[in-house]
Amino acid sequence: MGVLYYGSEAAPIHIDDRTLAHLKVVIVTKLRRHEGFAVSWRHPEGEPAGRSTIWVHPAVPLRFEFDEPVAPELNRAWLEELAVSANVLGGVTLVEEHIAGELP
Repeated sequence: MGVLYYGSEAAPIHIDDRTLAHLKVVIVTKLRRHEGFAVSWRHPEGEPAGRSTIWVHPAVPLRFEFDEPVAPELNRAWLEELAVSANVLGGVTLVEEHIAGELP
């Protein structure tokens, strides 16, 4: 399970490594362009039920921490889906990865 630390209070946001690796690419791309956007997710099992949203902005410090020492191979289609959602009003909503050939 990966962890995203966002802001100076650094309350950890737990996201599985594979999802966090994809989200990292989207976040870094947007921040390089100095664009802010929202990221929303459902709380993982083991945490209180619910969902959260953060506003990601270039001025706010963040750190990605992964359990796995080797980065996973990225799914281009999933990256594109997340990147497109970063440009809409509601921002990125973390969704399950769709594997080619599987029904959604």
